[in-house]
Amino acid sequence: MNPPDETLDLTGVPCPQNAARTLMLLARMDSGEVLELIIDDGEPISLVPESIEDEGHEILSQEQLPDGRWRLRVQVD
Repeated sequence: MNPPDETLDLTGVPCPQNAARTLMLLARMDSGEVLELIIDDGEPISLVPESIEDEGHEILSQEQLPDGRWRLRVQVD
């Protein structure tokens, strides 16, 4: 797997700020670039991926880390 073009760790950032910060960064990235995103379990993993897909971006992978957080790889549309 290739390294991401950008990484954003939103551990501890509540909803909806985590979704807003993710979408702002994705808007600045070029089409085809990949963002690695780290978010908390619970509400963030329920809401942030939906916001990403609603904006037309593709979630390439989603995995839960040993500490309970989630790592997502998102390709910019």
